[in-house]
Amino acid sequence: MVSQSALERPAPGSQANGESGGSPIKLAVKDLAISYGKTVALKGVSLEIREHEIFGIIGPANAGKTSFLKAVNRMDLFSSGMRVDGEMRFNGLDTRHLNNLYALRSRIGVVFPLPVGLPMTVYDNVALSPRWRGITSKAELDVIVQRCLTRAALWDEVKDRLNALGSLLSGGQQQRLTIARALSQEPDLLMLDEFSIAVDPVTTMRIEDVLKELRKEVTIILVTNLVQQARRLADRTAFFLNGECVEIGITEELFTGEVKDQRTRDYVEGRFG
Repeated sequence: MVSQSALERPAPGSQANGESGGSPIKLAVKDLAISYGKTVALKGVSLEIREHEIFGIIGPANAGKTSFLKAVNRMDLFSSGMRVDGEMRFNGLDTRHLNNLYALRSRIGVVFPLPVGLPMTVYDNVALSPRWRGITSKAELDVIVQRCLTRAALWDEVKDRLNALGSLLSGGQQQRLTIARALSQEPDLLMLDEFSIAVDPVTTMRIEDVLKELRKEVTIILVTNLVQQARRLADRTAFFLNGECVEIGITEELFTGEVKDQRTRDYVEGRFG
């Protein structure tokens, strides 16, 4: 069984490091194939995501983007009929053969398209994960809650409502509460799946500003149907189409430079999608 500490950030020179002078590789995927019965979701995807980058994944509906996130966090175990093949290494360890999935998921935070507020107070939504980790000191929990809500750009709006139900917050506030709860896990990797689908443009921009700051501390995978959002945020971007990873490149170059596949240019310029 792999311990939680074994999944933490690797030391320089470990197998998770990339080429000399580059940032360590946080997630390495090789020949990832996903299917649901006879329906193929992903076909042999291979990619690497480096520490402290925002890695965008764009593509139309049914391209395989959400299935990719499920495989990273081993949520396939809860998806009936979902089959995953291939190799996936997180901090250098093969996640497909981990017995201690709690250790894996405690290092990976996930934010879904719609806010998932737990039926408890704002404070308890954020304090839940630290309590699971054995933190019982009220003073220590107070510090964690304030820090996570501040990092999610929510503290100033809810600091006088910590004992109110999280479900009473606005949609945009609930989504930022979800981000704060994910951050309370102290993840190495934060995955966001269409986080702005249910929030207004102003709140979307606020969350985008939060993500720009968070990249200093965590690695971020951003799945989005909004190509301009990927352009604003992502250091590198992968284009998925019909279960295939068509192209990966520096984000701005995908929009302004030469691309390897004309389908990439057609998609980012809005010719289909």
